[in-house]
Amino acid sequence: MEDRWHDIDLILNRAGNLVGPGFEPGPELRDLLQSDDTRVLCVGAGGLGCEILKDLALSGFVNIDVIDMDTIDVSNLNRQFLFRPRDVGKSKALVAAERINARVSGVQVVPHHCRIEEKPAEFYKQFTVIVLGLDSLEARRYMNSVVCSFLGFEDDGSTDFSTIKPMVDGGTEGFKGHARVIYPGYTPCFECTLWLFPPQVKFPLCTLAETPRTAPHCIEYAHLILWGQVRQGEDFDADNEEHMQWVYQRALERSQQYGIPGVTYQLTQGVVKNIIPAIASTNAIISAVCVLEAIKIVTMCSPGLNNYMMYMGSQGIYTHTVAYERDPKCPICSPGVPLDVEQSMTLKEVLDKMMVDPVLSTLLKKPSVSYGSKNLYVAQGIFEADTRVNLQKTIGELVPDERPILTVNDKSLSAPMRVMLRFTDKMVM
Repeated sequence: MEDRWHDIDLILNRAGNLVGPGFEPGPELRDLLQSDDTRVLCVGAGGLGCEILKDLALSGFVNIDVIDMDTIDVSNLNRQFLFRPRDVGKSKALVAAERINARVSGVQVVPHHCRIEEKPAEFYKQFTVIVLGLDSLEARRYMNSVVCSFLGFEDDGSTDFSTIKPMVDGGTEGFKGHARVIYPGYTPCFECTLWLFPPQVKFPLCTLAETPRTAPHCIEYAHLILWGQVRQGEDFDADNEEHMQWVYQRALERSQQYGIPGVTYQLTQGVVKNIIPAIASTNAIISAVCVLEAIKIVTMCSPGLNNYMMYMGSQGIYTHTVAYERDPKCPICSPGVPLDVEQSMTLKEVLDKMMVDPVLSTLLKKPSVSYGSKNLYVAQGIFEADTRVNLQKTIGELVPDERPILTVNDKSLSAPMRVMLRFTDKMVM
């Protein structure tokens, strides 16, 4: 059984010119990988997640957790190799954990069948490294905000390195894929490079309602128009199977009405959730990169990826590494998003300015604001009436400091955001 770690030991037990800073070879590094102090979380147990779990278990990690809210569908079986036909309808996380535990001796995979939002921040704080195998932009942004919420900052605004929680993100899109290493507060976080992700294609509502021409038109009609008309007051949840089935059935009826072929349940999921079909070989390549980076983070056996790798396999094998830079005004990983205001402005005017700020407006819907331990305004709940009086007070009255940092909470955020006020009427010109 010791032979199973032969290749890992060759990396960890020998020095070389390409090792990471502070690397000291020796058998204790494999012990570190397999110690109770080293825990890895795999977020997602789909096509990429199955590959990541397999690679983690076969690379020396023994304490692994996996979280996924989805159940197994028959369409998953062609590439999500940990699942069998008899598993259809079961939890992906539970079945994936059972398969890895049964096949790789000494490994303990702990499953969590729930939404990532259902776990408290302290749950994510316990892991040495977090590896993402997600197909959703929103889920990535949520996990990014969670790890960034752990950050602490020194008095000069620099990052407290003891508060950094490393995260490795992988993603695939057909024959394309990416892997990136995120050290929040040190390397660019996900929000810093949100511009990398193109906006989702939008269809004119008049086309959807009057002259549908394609299967996606029928699906978006059922999703964007018919749902609100028939199920008024009920929020659509793309992760709710009953909701997705409803949209599929209504889209199928509309496609038959207009003689449009091609509406399937799988396509309905893809259109509503903006999912692109996965290629098994792309998943395998990106997973290998992600797990190798996790090994580097724990052992320092080699310098880590700096900091983004993209892969394109449609015309051969092409990879490229890009060193993206942090956004100093990032609303998630910076010490505070700067907002220029005047001391004479009321709190309501400050909140209104947040809602038109090019950065803050993309993240906030109904913000609550506090300063230190004092609630300035609570947007919802029983404290709204108590704090409403502050809306008409000037920010100079409420916040006496010269460069105050407000804490902003919003239902759309997974963790509080810091907003640094800059009083323009005090700036020296």
